[in-house]
Amino acid sequence: MTVAGKLAVTLATVAVWSSAVAVIAGDWPQFLGPGRNGVSSETSLIDQLPPGGPKVAWRTSLGTSMSGIAVSKGLTVTLFQNETEQFVVALDATSGAEKWKTAVAPVFENGMGNGPRSTPAINGDQIFAFTGEGILVALTRDSGKSLWSVNVPKTLGGVPAEYGVACSPIVTETSVIVQSGTTQAAVAAWDRKTGKLLWKSGSGNAGYSSPVLMTLAGVTQLVVFDATGASGLDPASGSTLWSFPFPTEYDCNTASPAQISENELLISAGENHGSVILQLEKTADGLAAKSVWTSLGKDSQLRAEWQTPVVLDGHLYGLDNSGSAGPITNLVCIRLADRKTVWQKARFGKSNLILADGRLWISTMKGELVVVQATPEKFQELGRSAVLETTRQAPALAEGFLFLRDDKEVVCLDLRQATK
Repeated sequence: MTVAGKLAVTLATVAVWSSAVAVIAGDWPQFLGPGRNGVSSETSLIDQLPPGGPKVAWRTSLGTSMSGIAVSKGLTVTLFQNETEQFVVALDATSGAEKWKTAVAPVFENGMGNGPRSTPAINGDQIFAFTGEGILVALTRDSGKSLWSVNVPKTLGGVPAEYGVACSPIVTETSVIVQSGTTQAAVAAWDRKTGKLLWKSGSGNAGYSSPVLMTLAGVTQLVVFDATGASGLDPASGSTLWSFPFPTEYDCNTASPAQISENELLISAGENHGSVILQLEKTADGLAAKSVWTSLGKDSQLRAEWQTPVVLDGHLYGLDNSGSAGPITNLVCIRLADRKTVWQKARFGKSNLILADGRLWISTMKGELVVVQATPEKFQELGRSAVLETTRQAPALAEGFLFLRDDKEVVCLDLRQATK
């Protein structure tokens, strides 16, 4: 794809998210960032981690959670729980001081880990969050006042996902959309102002992934990856534009779809399942998806367990989990032109990654921040530092500061290059 083509894809994706409010450069207002692709446009970040680790701007104690972090216009938002309740909490992005917290649901406990799982979304003067059992809430940005609350599984005649509700809400100009995972609706949209159900689509388990707005084959659509496969929906009505079956063991399609060109996307799953690249084409009946590359089974090049891969300059960088939810995870670089793995860092470890300033910023389950040069030439580690305890959350990056969290605290790291 040409540089102009790649830019058009990025701008089209961001335009859909920003239809209700302009995205501020450097914000990270939702799961996987402004384009919901794990990519930041920020530059002038440090070239490598210093020997003593990155500068800590602040640390703030919080409770148990698998929720990620959203940052917008100086506000840092996440979910956590104490012994009795789940909360949405807002911190000052500069100091880490608590601005407000709002109880939104009872405590959530699960054999795969306690606490909420999803990342809030900040959009305009509203904040949207989805709790561990599937209560979708809308709050005011300035004070955390509850505007409305809907128990999604209960409303749609279902039960929470077996391992907890992990979908992060996505917001359009009029609605907030989640993968509901019930027999009445695999996906549902709610009026962002009133909480009224606007539409519901499909049926079946959610699969733990989060939907992504993409423009593919010239059509803006909501791409959903649930327990049975991928599909494209009209964001306004929920009508199905295309579908592709991709069932996995334990209903664990957890990583979000990744757009790799103007008409192609990649879906990937762990549990030794693998990856498929789908090509979207316009037809007389609308859109059709066909597989143009598969890499499946125990010898697959990419089995993304829960980590969404990122794309830069025709190469995909992702975390490949070897085995059935086993401990072996490899960091890989795949050339998209011919689908070849150009390098692999074997046994890198279970981690999450984002892309910024030509580098991969990786949070490991051990609580380390690792920086890797995003280049197809070779694996090149630029630093590693322990900054937290055990964590599963992907980093968030805003205005040169990296935000991470574990079950005890949120840490803000200053990654800005020193001014001369």
